[in-house]
Amino acid sequence: MTRSDLLKRLQEVQDAPQLKGRDVRSITAILSMDALLKHVETCEATARKH
Repeated sequence: MTRSDLLKRLQEVQDAPQLKGRDVRSITAILSMDALLKHVETCEATARKH
């Protein structure tokens, strides 16, 4: 998976109600690929919670 793919996944969950008010994308510029993948997975898991 490319960095671009991960950023697209992150963009899809950014507007989820569970992440409202959080800027989950600005930190991505300094994250390694492994850290970015973990960040995306964490945000996706948070967005799935009710």
